[in-house]
Amino acid sequence: MSTTPLGTLLGGRYRLEEKIGHGGMSTVYRAFDTVLERDVAIKLMHRDIAADVDQLERFRREARAVAQLSHPHIVTVIDAGDDDGASYIVLQYVEGETLKQRIRRDGEMQTTQALAYAIEIARALGAAHDHMIVHRDVKPQNVLLSVEGDAKITDFGIARTLTEQGLTVDGRVLGTTDYVSPEQALGQPVTGQSDIYSLGIVLFEMLTGQVPFTGESPVAVAMRHVREELPDLQVLRPDVSAATASIVDRATAKDLADRYPDMASMVTELEQALAIETSRSGQATGEVTTVLRTLPADMRHRVPWHLRHGIPWPIALTLVAVLVGAALLFIANSTHRGGGLGSDVLSPPHLQAVTLGQAAAHDYNPFGNTPEHPDEDSNVIDGDPGTSWSTEHYVGGNLGKPGVGIYLDAQPGLAARAIAIQTPTPGFQAAIYAASEFSRLPFGQSASLAQRGWRQLSKPRAIGSRTDIPLNTQGTRFRYYLVWITRLQPSTEAPAVAAEISEMTLFR
Repeated sequence: MSTTPLGTLLGGRYRLEEKIGHGGMSTVYRAFDTVLERDVAIKLMHRDIAADVDQLERFRREARAVAQLSHPHIVTVIDAGDDDGASYIVLQYVEGETLKQRIRRDGEMQTTQALAYAIEIARALGAAHDHMIVHRDVKPQNVLLSVEGDAKITDFGIARTLTEQGLTVDGRVLGTTDYVSPEQALGQPVTGQSDIYSLGIVLFEMLTGQVPFTGESPVAVAMRHVREELPDLQVLRPDVSAATASIVDRATAKDLADRYPDMASMVTELEQALAIETSRSGQATGEVTTVLRTLPADMRHRVPWHLRHGIPWPIALTLVAVLVGAALLFIANSTHRGGGLGSDVLSPPHLQAVTLGQAAAHDYNPFGNTPEHPDEDSNVIDGDPGTSWSTEHYVGGNLGKPGVGIYLDAQPGLAARAIAIQTPTPGFQAAIYAASEFSRLPFGQSASLAQRGWRQLSKPRAIGSRTDIPLNTQGTRFRYYLVWITRLQPSTEAPAVAAEISEMTLFR
């Protein structure tokens, strides 16, 4: 298997930049489209197998099949071609990671998160089935999770239309046997119900962190799919509801008569389960909130309002108070000045809160000599307004330096639209900065924030008990967001004062 050198220009247009994956038939590159000036993914068929007519036809069939599909959760085919004997497909470039990588890193998922991804995948496969296309290789390795948080299915390399004559040898198993349906393992006719089975196995793995069957060889695993029942999901994961467990059971039924007849019926039950599990858990963040908004109205209304919008109860109650106060202010301003609310007033209910890990907050004191209460960093993202991170105490509120702050690591990055700050010590001033990366110079170095890699997103402003600050990143996905405190509120009751932050929330 030969590798095409980086820098190669395919079709006089696509410049290969980075190898990002490979398989038995092809190598995948991140490439740059020199005409439209954007990143794309190039799937380049291996030259040493391009002479195989059947393999070449399978490769070209993928381009034709997926080019028929237009769905937000299917990776889009942009172009296809041949260059000096090298066949390639040009695909939408999705920045992020695969679902398999996520499971390997984090293990089992929250039930609501697993259901949200399953819904997106099922809807995408349903769209393919509507075009008489069966994927035949549904697995977490073929599901991409974008930096925006949604799932996109890719690699229709062994997809086949239901009306097409088969190009494979009878009895040959195509697909990964960890997720293979019994009928596919036996070489029997494959329909959309085979994709349903594989998705059921993927959902099982998202909920448990493991595949149901292992064996000494792929064939041994395939035969377990044919002969054995799956391990009991509720024994492995007792917190999963019976509604969710029954979806896995029905999707992975050996008998086709007991399995979901089509993807639409599976989607309906997944949506119902998401509404149930969200109400049970009492929380909804990230992609769960996004999917909740797409549920049919009757299901969506079963979920409390603050969960549909991804807003914790304390924040929801605060928002109610803020909105009531804003209404009263609006009436007062209209009565006395004929005016309205300022243009920078933000309405967080229309945005989506970003979920961060408990190690995502870090104090930042580049112009001082020591960190500032690093043991309190996690308090700003623990969801508890009763805990806080604090600066050191400064006499008279005089920092004696350009500032001090705390930042959030939103790995791998996002274009945040707002940040909410809660504090028990209102009155200090702070600005917001962002960076994709920044220089970690030793304490006390004189380099400015800009020289360290930070870009200012908002000017210093007084921070109230809760302050929502709009952010305009101009579409740039920054990894780090810094609350930079530039001035403390002096006190007549104490010679030295500090600023405290109880919660920081990014919105997109």
